Amino acid sequence: MQEDHQKWMTLALEEAQKAREKGEVPIGAVGIMEGNLIARAHNLREAPHNPLGHAEIYVIEQASQHLKRWRLHDMTLYVTVEPCPMCMGALLQARIPTLVFGCRDPKAGASGSLYDLGRDPRLNHQIEVIEGVLTGPCSQIIKDFFQGRRR
Repeated sequence: MQEDHQKWMTLALEEAQKAREKGEVPIGAVGIMEGNLIARAHNLREAPHNPLGHAEIYVIEQASQHLKRWRLHDMTLYVTVEPCPMCMGALLQARIPTLVFGCRDPKAGASGSLYDLGRDPRLNHQIEVIEGVLTGPCSQIIKDFFQGRRR
């Protein structure tokens, strides 16, 4: 199972690199269903001036359009960085059962860092969370990006 997680996170990292090349915060995500890739995306907020342009949102939209349904109860979402509250809300609304992420986001993370929305028993849906897959590379691409910005 860990091999599969690393395989899919590697694809999410490829998406993060695409975002970085466009000057976007380098976060990438993929949607996997029954061992198959059904959606992939990266952050895209700057060029389209879209505050909702997070990788997770794009993956959810693509998967829903592809499957012609909004309930993604059989999809696993992989993302390089812990989702923010908006993205965790979208995962909950889409009924995604499993989230796998690479590194935590201590400033905006909503899956254990600041909040733990996916595991809140007061909500009508909970999400299994697997964290720490390829943490080093997921963390490094973000650090490098922001160090470059500060220079």
